[in-house]
Amino acid sequence: MDVLLHPTYFPSIAHFVAMLQADHIVFEVCDNYQKQTYRNRCSIYAANGKLDLNVPVVYSQKNRQNSSEVAIFNTDNWQLQHLKSLESAYRTSPFFEFYIDDLMPLFEIKTHSIMEFNLKCIALIFDCLQLPFTYSKTTKFELEPKTIKDARGLANSRKEIQQHFSNYAQVFDEKYGFLTNLSILDLLFNEGPNTELYLESQTLIL
Repeated sequence: MDVLLHPTYFPSIAHFVAMLQADHIVFEVCDNYQKQTYRNRCSIYAANGKLDLNVPVVYSQKNRQNSSEVAIFNTDNWQLQHLKSLESAYRTSPFFEFYIDDLMPLFEIKTHSIMEFNLKCIALIFDCLQLPFTYSKTTKFELEPKTIKDARGLANSRKEIQQHFSNYAQVFDEKYGFLTNLSILDLLFNEGPNTELYLESQTLIL
């Protein structure tokens, strides 16, 4: 079945489970932007536990903006900060060195909108997995779509449904145990080429 999703920043494992198990991916581009979601945030496993990496955006609550119109606040050196956090968290993981050179351009380019940047992040992960990345975009907003699986709620960090996925080895799991449903980067750096098989074997809760 087709699946409807928000394009988020280095999406969660749940997002990628939904994408890989779908017949076709449709990205929501016609909604109003909402703060405190994974549109501009991803979660990684750092030395002190779960760490959120936030992309700064230019957004005013007073004037509602379409998600596709929200700009990144590129005067802040956020890309370097995110890269340093990833290096600190994953430099000892099995596949960090294997993938980091492919990911580096994302931490060097300046992209205007957060949606455009998120689509680049998703496309590059698909490329790392050597999988085709085809999708379409919505042409109108539907609160309750009837002909497609609605997985837009996966982007909502405030009403997040706890996803219980199979354990895999994580860098700091001896300190804090297994942390589920982090950014796809956590799975990629730890599992490498096994990422696709892992994603296809998981059950998603919506």
